[in-house]
Amino acid sequence: MNGLLAAVAVIFVVWLALIVALVLFGKRGVARELASLVPNLTRLFAGLLRDPRVPRRAKIVLGCTALYLAFPIDLIPDFVPIAGQLDDAIVAAFALRYVIGTTPREIVAEHWHGDPDTLRRVLALARA
Repeated sequence: MNGLLAAVAVIFVVWLALIVALVLFGKRGVARELASLVPNLTRLFAGLLRDPRVPRRAKIVLGCTALYLAFPIDLIPDFVPIAGQLDDAIVAAFALRYVIGTTPREIVAEHWHGDPDTLRRVLALARA
């Protein structure tokens, strides 16, 4: 449990540092979008898991992805700069891509609590 808390703390600090750096370099809009991305994706995944209209296989993928992301042991350890978080991002992107392919776009949009433009960007990246 301590490992999980430490991993969450490290990810949070890196995420916060990136946001501060973007603000310092004059990219306030990008910083605002990044600051809200992780909480909005978390709410999206949680909402989709509870929605009875989402196919069971998509829920299984979301659940397994959430477990993988929460588990402190990864394919590439999180303490490895950049690559440590990259494997988590790749797993999340593949899971989101699968869910988007099996769930109507309207249902995904219904569970998104952020800026609709950000959702469009996320969906475009996941389909790429």
